[in-house]
Amino acid sequence: MNVIPLRLGYLPLVDAAPLFIAQALGFAEQEGLDLSLHSAPSWSALRDMLAMGIVDGAQMLAPVPVAMALGLGAARTRFDALQLLNANGDVIGVSEPLAERMRAEGFAFDFTDAHSAGRALLQAAGGRLRIGVPFPFSMHTELVHYWLENLGQPLPELLEIRTVPPALMPQALEAGEIDAFAVGEPWGSYAVELGVGTLLLPGSAIWSFAPEKVLAVRRGWADANPDLAGRMMRAVWRACRWIGAPENRFLVSDILSAPGRLPISAEVIDRAVSGRLIISRSGEEREVPNLIEFFEGAATFPWRSQAAWIGARLAARHGLDQAWAARVAGEVFRADLYRQHLRDAGADLPGASEKLEGALAMPTPVASERGSMILPADRFFNRRVFDPSEPAR
Repeated sequence: MNVIPLRLGYLPLVDAAPLFIAQALGFAEQEGLDLSLHSAPSWSALRDMLAMGIVDGAQMLAPVPVAMALGLGAARTRFDALQLLNANGDVIGVSEPLAERMRAEGFAFDFTDAHSAGRALLQAAGGRLRIGVPFPFSMHTELVHYWLENLGQPLPELLEIRTVPPALMPQALEAGEIDAFAVGEPWGSYAVELGVGTLLLPGSAIWSFAPEKVLAVRRGWADANPDLAGRMMRAVWRACRWIGAPENRFLVSDILSAPGRLPISAEVIDRAVSGRLIISRSGEEREVPNLIEFFEGAATFPWRSQAAWIGARLAARHGLDQAWAARVAGEVFRADLYRQHLRDAGADLPGASEKLEGALAMPTPVASERGSMILPADRFFNRRVFDPSEPAR
């Protein structure tokens, strides 16, 4: 097998783990790839690196390829999302002064109830609330909007969503530039570690199985380079499967904390990997099943219906037709290429490429090419169900 160089871009987050594992444990090498990884300081920088061909593929926020397909944002290049790198992985946190006001008003930070957490946050914030998110087109942004808009409560007059690179989120909180944040781990836990923030909710309390990061390439690249695309996808998929095995948990944290990867201790990284978070500087601990999921429950499958939900949400906020946006968005998540390249690698493939989002209250068996697979609960906190055939409902 000829060895082919492959360049992948990433941001230093726990959900970049499949790229690090593919390189460190030889999954890329087994596919004949000489994999080099390239860090970026922000999501806009990583988007531009991929658009300009500086890297061949990249860890990418799931809504970015959808937004680009809808003509939103500055970039004019189009991306394809070949597979998910993970589901979930975000946390919402608040500044220490805001946490103190919430506690004084009787909120217990139970870490499960998005309704009560949202109402307590709005009450304590008063007329002004500044929330940091890593990028305008991100699941962080979508989850925050969906959450706040569906609480049945008036929003602060001065509600501001600010863009802050993930690694700078704790500094922005400490400097008083934001009152709260939604960010991927380990940066929420790092804010707690520094004593500048308290975690309020996991993103999974808003949508229990949300698409988070994808493996993205320039539109048409995977079709023009099927052999290379297949090698890359198989290496990353096998890395996701390895990460998903419970016995590998501590090794994941050690690998991610090695020099040149995440500049955070293995102990802090393991909080996200294990789902056992320390939420405050007093040491309160909360256990969160599926805080971040890399493999189980078809976590790597690019459901067209998830892309359609993102497209419909973006369309509603930006004045676009929701049916058109949902249709265009669905074409961005390349379930066809996932099936083509991962079937022979051993991936179990769902019988359909879209589903009702938010319809599963518990783990549920569904048809797959091998008989049946178990999909996890995927409820929205307000119990709505999204039908991709009726996106404006």
